[in-house]
Amino acid sequence: MSRPPSPRATAERVLRLEAQGILGLVAKLDASFDRAVEMLHACAGRVIVTGMGKSGIIARKIAATLASTGTPAHFLHPAEGVHGDLGMVARGDVVVALSNSGETEEMLAVLPPLKRIGVPIVLMTGKPQSTLARQSEVVLDISVPEEACPMNLVPTTSTTAALAMGDALAMALLELRGLKPEDYAALHPRGALGWRALFRVADLMHSGESVPIVGEAAGLRDVVLEMTRRRFGMTTVVDGAGRLIGVITDGDLRRLHLGDVDVCATAAGDVATRHPKVIASDELAAKALEVMEAFAITSLVIVDDESRPSGIIHLHDILRAKIV
Repeated sequence: MSRPPSPRATAERVLRLEAQGILGLVAKLDASFDRAVEMLHACAGRVIVTGMGKSGIIARKIAATLASTGTPAHFLHPAEGVHGDLGMVARGDVVVALSNSGETEEMLAVLPPLKRIGVPIVLMTGKPQSTLARQSEVVLDISVPEEACPMNLVPTTSTTAALAMGDALAMALLELRGLKPEDYAALHPRGALGWRALFRVADLMHSGESVPIVGEAAGLRDVVLEMTRRRFGMTTVVDGAGRLIGVITDGDLRRLHLGDVDVCATAAGDVATRHPKVIASDELAAKALEVMEAFAITSLVIVDDESRPSGIIHLHDILRAKIV
């Protein structure tokens, strides 16, 4: 009696088959996909996503993804649909149906009432010549060579492919609608993603008298005093017109004391780090965090249209806002 494959070997086989199933969909993208996106984008009502069994579980996720990215969508259980839930469907809606076989009994039962209502149907199926396909306005071929199940029975590769195609539709619609991070955040007000997208640099930055500024001719004693007063561990250095020319940090001062520099005879402009990283006030706070992490710094300077320092945002400000 042969030994079964190791769990790791099984996992590798499953992942490879499912990845191949998704990649195989790329060659199937054609005018039908374009038409499906157009229908969903032009939908005056809601997108009703329906499917039975495992396809129904995927349909629920697709409906949730559509709704969270600006396309009003609901899930309709086909078996419940023929027992009253069809009341949620109205003229002006578009139905996205999922059935790998295209012959699912419950889907075939719910189809005639949907046709009587007059809603167009976009079908995602592994059998483009099936009964459901013949009665749908648009058919998306999501067929896969084989399931990841060793018996080629359990819906695995096919459901993964359906999920990926649903994501492709949702992302195409997201881009058509021009959804912005703040729009996404408005749909997720209590989620961490919402927090990340809601806050802009202007919401968190320190401005006015809080901004540490010294002139380029200032002595290092004045630099230390300014840094101590403002408590950011750094100060901006400006030219005679108030334009940013550089920054000095606590670390810079420590390195100066360890070197051969005559601290008493050194001006701020002589030791400032030129061309520091800056950010605009209307940028996302998450972008500021990304820059800080990329360059291992804890503060960013905000400049106005004349390159004058107008604010400071510190790593701690972002962490307090829970943008992590």
